Amino acid sequence: MADLHKKYTDDVRPALVKAFGYTNPMQVPKIQKIVINTGIGRETADNPKAVDFAVKDMTEIAGQKPVVVLARKSIANFKLREGRPIGVKVTLRGARMYDFLDRLINLALPRMRDFRGISADTFDGRGNYTLGVKEQLIFPEIDYDKIDKLRGMEIVIVTSAKTDDEGRELLKQFGMPFAKPGK
Repeated sequence: MADLHKKYTDDVRPALVKAFGYTNPMQVPKIQKIVINTGIGRETADNPKAVDFAVKDMTEIAGQKPVVVLARKSIANFKLREGRPIGVKVTLRGARMYDFLDRLINLALPRMRDFRGISADTFDGRGNYTLGVKEQLIFPEIDYDKIDKLRGMEIVIVTSAKTDDEGRELLKQFGMPFAKPGK
């Protein structure tokens, strides 16, 4: 698998056992999957190729072809029709998940403008972490000249941790660059 998987078994798991005093190896939290999604909303009404561009960008970033998300119901105020594409998402597991996490931590996040670390407060209460990215250009796979529009995305790291503290410590052990409190 990836280097991060080896790091998990060699370094992260023993550190978590020491920090939280787990008695059973199955209690130790691990990353189960990473879900990446981006919304394209009403953009498809103006530009029918928007879905293709979003799919291409997401495929390059994740290394796996995404699923196109369709609107479930019509909402007149948002000029949204049922069945129209409104986003793309991809779920990563296994080796691709660890490869993506490695690229996110070591390549993409440091390329963000004015980067001082990411917030450690966006956990959901069950150890899962959500990170919003304003533009896809932070990923080195994306060529600036070949994009049609800047698109943000949401990255959700789903863990088996029971609490936010366990999830935070798990990601910190992997090298997630959390900002210092108060910044």
